[in-house]
Amino acid sequence: MSKLNWNLDAAHSEVNFKVKHMMITNVNGKFTNFDVKATSENENFENPEIEFTANTASIDTGSEQRDQHLKSADFFDAEKFPNLHFKSKSFKKAADGNYVLEGDMKIKDVVKPVSFKIEHSGLHKDPWGNMKAGFSIEGKINRKDFGLTWNAALESGGALVSEDVKLNAEIQLAKA
Repeated sequence: MSKLNWNLDAAHSEVNFKVKHMMITNVNGKFTNFDVKATSENENFENPEIEFTANTASIDTGSEQRDQHLKSADFFDAEKFPNLHFKSKSFKKAADGNYVLEGDMKIKDVVKPVSFKIEHSGLHKDPWGNMKAGFSIEGKINRKDFGLTWNAALESGGALVSEDVKLNAEIQLAKA
């Protein structure tokens, strides 16, 4: 049996993150240039293989100064490491329509296992007859695990930037 190939529908997908700043507010950001490729045994996404890549220079937090700092060697070092990459290892059903996606995330030159909660929103044909699949994704990583260690101490105690980065994405795939 041949596998089904799925491609990103970029116009209907987004990859966002949230980081606590000064321990009091969240700063939101996104990657504007990313790709997802998937293969599955069938339209029910049994035993899928999933790869995600984001261009680190496409980071956008709404502040050009902050974005330039995030692209610098203090964080992503986008010139030396232009992409972050995720490759799945397992996609396990947790409950009706919910899954756990596990795999390896590579940021800079560091590879670590990560886990994401996935809500599979279902399959539908669009008005042009294309089969589409939708996914809501949530997870959290510790940025220091990936060598993103820059920080500054606050006078009142604590750090300027949280180590925890909350990730969330809305991904729509189109059957090739």
